[in-house]
Amino acid sequence: MNDDLKLAVEAAIAGEWDRSHRIVQEFNDPIACWIHAVLHKIEGDAGNSRYWYARAPAAASYEAYAEAVTELEAIRQQLNGC
Repeated sequence: MNDDLKLAVEAAIAGEWDRSHRIVQEFNDPIACWIHAVLHKIEGDAGNSRYWYARAPAAASYEAYAEAVTELEAIRQQLNGC
């Protein structure tokens, strides 16, 4: 699963929103929910994004990051154990 979530982050950073979204929909893990939340934030769907943030790790929130790429980088670091 971790490799799949890393792939989802890489796809999102590359602008491949649909590909990333298809990957994260397969998992019900807090990190997958966080990625899912960021994807909906990128899309401009604040309500759906907040829904997924509620299922993400406690440190993740809609307001925590101004830039989606910065947030995706933070997720990548967490997935890499940094």
